[in-house]
Amino acid sequence: MITQEMIDRINQLARKKKTEGLTEEEKKEQKILYRKYIDAFKENLRFQLDMIEVVEPEKQEN
Repeated sequence: MITQEMIDRINQLARKKKTEGLTEEEKKEQKILYRKYIDAFKENLRFQLDMIEVVEPEKQEN
């Protein structure tokens, strides 16, 4: 599960990367946080897709 603190840290590292660059430690941390975020996103998407139920419309006879 991804927390708001993790999202805030991802954003903080992204801003720092654009302005002054990241240290090797920060690059590793960013990579780990990105992976956690992507995994959580994929898990949520899979759950939503699993909940979809296809319903065929009834055919009307003439």
